Amino acid sequence: MQARQLANGLGSVRRASSRERKTAALVSLSIVSLFGVLWGLQKLHFDFGLLFNPCGFKQRTGWPCPACGMTTSVLAFARGQLVASFYAQPASALVCSLLAVAAFLALLVAAGGVYFTVFDRLLREVKVGHLLVVLLIIFMAGWAVTLARAFAAQTPG
Repeated sequence: MQARQLANGLGSVRRASSRERKTAALVSLSIVSLFGVLWGLQKLHFDFGLLFNPCGFKQRTGWPCPACGMTTSVLAFARGQLVASFYAQPASALVCSLLAVAAFLALLVAAGGVYFTVFDRLLREVKVGHLLVVLLIIFMAGWAVTLARAFAAQTPG
């Protein structure tokens, strides 16, 4: 890109350094590879149930745990079934969607050499504790939806 194409009044974009481009390529490739491997394993009919023990919380209480539906949601997302993914576990689908957006933005940085300075501001201003609280809220909201569905399924009506 030419310098005048990158120049703007807000300074929101600049040319990415070689290190930033390599890091972005690694991030994008990692996320795409994760979803690609999950998609491929499903095509090979891999039984993901072998990786996890039955849910002890659900066995004891009869109610879904906070993680119930996450594997189903991630696998549906990897197959491209976004509606099914959000239905199975909304929090997991939201996190998968955020990962897909991150992979796309990283690909833009890696392939296009365009670095968005908002990344610097986000890394400077967002604390890890705040990020963890946001993720906790997202997963609790997903669990609330799952519990509401479980309650509705058991209520005669």
